[in-house]
Amino acid sequence: MASRQVTMKTGGGFLAFFSLCMSLSSPAGADVYKYVAPDGQVYYADKPRHRGYRLIIRTPKPKRGGGGKILAKRRSELSPLIEKVAKKNRLDPKLLHAVIRAESAYDPKALSPKGAIGLMQLMPGTAKRYGIDDPRDPRDNLEAGARYLRDLLELFGDVKLALAAYNAGEKAVRKYGNRVPPYRETRQYVARVMKFYGL
Repeated sequence: MASRQVTMKTGGGFLAFFSLCMSLSSPAGADVYKYVAPDGQVYYADKPRHRGYRLIIRTPKPKRGGGGKILAKRRSELSPLIEKVAKKNRLDPKLLHAVIRAESAYDPKALSPKGAIGLMQLMPGTAKRYGIDDPRDPRDNLEAGARYLRDLLELFGDVKLALAAYNAGEKAVRKYGNRVPPYRETRQYVARVMKFYGL
């Protein structure tokens, strides 16, 4: 497949560009590179055109033989722990499964370019907030993520708002009057989790 590139003007911010960056990714997964030209023009590409490009999004490449089988295997292995943690934190197991699927595809070793870690893609600050020393540990990661999700549900009283806060932060939801922020990434995230949740 030929390399693709998207050109954007400055001033939009990363969240505004996120979905366009992701549009560069092929179904099999592709990385996203960024280059800022001397005139301020910003370029995104799925392959570096020259040394000025830097990697900003690394998309996991599914192993040959079917990513669906890998996902199903991971889900099956983790389901007993997920069910236990969901019950402990008074969460619907289906919701917890949906968040984990959207966040990491059940990969305990998942690491985002922004620094989010593990099954529930915890930022280091969130892990510290919930007393987790090693967010790379699947059990601890799941425990902290579930507690955070439960706190957000109690804070906002709405599943979609809790998911939006999980993605964009509590301040962002409050900033927009307790509504899903108008960030394309966040809105797509909420829709994806709700789809996996079956609602």
